[in-house]
Amino acid sequence: MSTETAELINYHFFLSIIQTGENMSVFILLNCKTYDEGTGPNAVKLAEACRTVAESSGVEIAIAPQIPDIFRTANAIDIPVYSQHIDGAGPGSKTGHIYVKSIKDAGAVGSLINHSERRLTLADIEAAAAVLKTNKMKSVICTNNVATTAAAAVFAPDYVAIEPPELIGSGIPVSKADPGVVTDSVEAVKKINPNVKVLCGAGISKGEDLKAAIELGAQGVLLASGIVKAKDPTDALYDLVSLI
Repeated sequence: MSTETAELINYHFFLSIIQTGENMSVFILLNCKTYDEGTGPNAVKLAEACRTVAESSGVEIAIAPQIPDIFRTANAIDIPVYSQHIDGAGPGSKTGHIYVKSIKDAGAVGSLINHSERRLTLADIEAAAAVLKTNKMKSVICTNNVATTAAAAVFAPDYVAIEPPELIGSGIPVSKADPGVVTDSVEAVKKINPNVKVLCGAGISKGEDLKAAIELGAQGVLLASGIVKAKDPTDALYDLVSLI
């Protein structure tokens, strides 16, 4: 992507925020993974921190707890709750699969698909995106490079989240380590389906990381340990949104 194109994307993005007078176009999704700090009652505490910062900043913040914690979290705190995984399987003889109706009834509004720690085949990604769409739920397809990002955009998810796996949990944000993978992903997605939004993941934890992701054309971020394992998650979230 040329410098001129990147600048144009940034200009229109920030112009839209100024015109609406708020930051609701920015989206942050906090993935609890299987960290103890995000398990059981701790998932509710994290969700409460997300709600506090979302209400004061105007930024949309959602949480993806472990599947058994979806009901607990969604009932306790009024923020969007996502599942960490979903299968395309329908009702019937599908032992061990995650059925979309179960997470919807538990209170989830959407799900991650194909996280690098829970990889799926292309056919399974398509099936998972399809069942979410049929049930009017949000989909976030995780990808690890520009080619898979472009392939994911064909399935018309709400978001694709580009996360080079080598940077996940590293503390080194992808927006600094490999900004080209973000800008190229944004460009690839726009060519295929301009309605699909791009999130930036891997190594995200600070306000400068979110700001850099937005400047590269992303709509927001998918993050985990930088907030979940922070000494004070509320303070960490405030820092995250401080520069937008």
